[in-house]
Amino acid sequence: MEPAPGPREKYHLITRNLQEVLGEDKLMGILKERELKIYWGTATTGKPHVAYFVPMSKIADFLKAGCEVTILFADLHAYLDNMKAPWELLELRTRYYENVIKAMLESIGVPLEKLKFVRGTDYQLSKEYTLDVYRLSSVVTQHDAKKAGAEVVKQVEHPLLSGLLYPGLQALDEEYLKVDAQFGGVDQRKIFTFAEKYLPSLGYAKRVHLMNPMVPGLTGSKMSSSEEDSKIDLLDRKEDVKKKLKKAFCEPGNVENNGVLSFIKHVLFPLKSEFVVLREEKWGGNKTYTAYEALEKDFADQVVHPGDLKNSVEVALNKLLDPIREKFNSPELKKLTSAAYPNTAKAKPAEKGTKNSEPENVDPSRLDIRVGKVISVEKHPDADSLYVEKIDVGEPEPRTVVSGLVQFVPREQLQDRLVVLLCNLKPQKMRGVESQGMVLCASSVGEPRQVEPLDPPAGCCAGERVYVEGYEDGEPDAELKPKKKVFEKLQADFRVSEDCVAQWKQKNFLTKLGSISCKSLKGGSIS
Repeated sequence: MEPAPGPREKYHLITRNLQEVLGEDKLMGILKERELKIYWGTATTGKPHVAYFVPMSKIADFLKAGCEVTILFADLHAYLDNMKAPWELLELRTRYYENVIKAMLESIGVPLEKLKFVRGTDYQLSKEYTLDVYRLSSVVTQHDAKKAGAEVVKQVEHPLLSGLLYPGLQALDEEYLKVDAQFGGVDQRKIFTFAEKYLPSLGYAKRVHLMNPMVPGLTGSKMSSSEEDSKIDLLDRKEDVKKKLKKAFCEPGNVENNGVLSFIKHVLFPLKSEFVVLREEKWGGNKTYTAYEALEKDFADQVVHPGDLKNSVEVALNKLLDPIREKFNSPELKKLTSAAYPNTAKAKPAEKGTKNSEPENVDPSRLDIRVGKVISVEKHPDADSLYVEKIDVGEPEPRTVVSGLVQFVPREQLQDRLVVLLCNLKPQKMRGVESQGMVLCASSVGEPRQVEPLDPPAGCCAGERVYVEGYEDGEPDAELKPKKKVFEKLQADFRVSEDCVAQWKQKNFLTKLGSISCKSLKGGSIS
């Protein structure tokens, strides 16, 4: 039997692979006296995906360090966050989360009897908790509440009061769960510092805060439930896992924003303390790495090929997913899954000659709209009114786009700016040059005509998805069929609001950083 780890060994297990710890001295002080009490909370919104293995592997570390761990299913938070979980689905989604999180923990060998599972509504509706919410609201400023939730609560043009309550409830959870520390992603940092500032004003202790880095998704940006290509669902079939990993961003020698490498570092290595790269003998055969840094160096030096890395992750990942798939293959859990997440997929178009068929569903999730960065702008060689632009949309090569903006936007104003690009139109030649997308612009209603390219929020990166509020979960068409006129039908309801925000049927176009807008063309059209 291995000897129990000492305070320093426990500290190492608790903090390894974390991006930041707030309260290091307090953490070490507690470990010298007793076991740490810690909680991790998850709002029961979109379906958990494989990135959830990152906090799961840290929970395994906490248990190895002897911590008393509570997992909070934050059902009330899910509703408060812009109603990401509708009230009528709240109970079903919480049950889904309970089953899937427990299945994930079992798949990585975490003993469930050592964990405490709690629902937010078990205590957040009590008289004492409600009174503390009111007490907190009497000392917290609107500015601080909005700032605290900026990275976590869904940002919309007209925020609901519920989103301002969210950070306060999360702070109070630390007191009502009777823990020493809270664990979460680094995107929670503002809520953590909010808790440190305001809990003492109610006479409650300041807690330790442990933060994981945000693991890149398969597209190189944050892995997100609402961005289909960025994540692998826990119930994806093996062929879907293969397909998504094949499309994953994993450029030879590039270790930055590499979701495949990050998954190895933050999930597979901590669980097994090694990783095996599977290769054919002619390429050197299998190689076992016992230190992540050695694997990263070999990948950076192009000793390890992206294809071999992806194949090896595919094998390891399927070993983790197999027991989860098996558990959710039961009739009871199949029924729960379909009830918690009703199928809102697009209706199939009617076949020719079919009568009384359902009309094809046309909603904005079918549009593949992304943030693009203009790398170069040249006049079209055969058309004075057209620009030929090279635009980076997060793909290996920039896209060539032809735009009729010469008389509206000076060339120097386009160069190096961020734009909004529709990426799944069928490529077409414009005066001999093939255009692979459309720069979306606001246009004035009256004469003289004015045109302004739409602006993504500051801080966006090329390739980030743009979506319409409420349509985050749909998957864009691979290519819009010209005969179906999907874009034209949707574009008829594109407008610029009186606040210069781009909208479809009065719902905002958004990125994860905020709304798409234009500079001045209030009430204009978008094309």
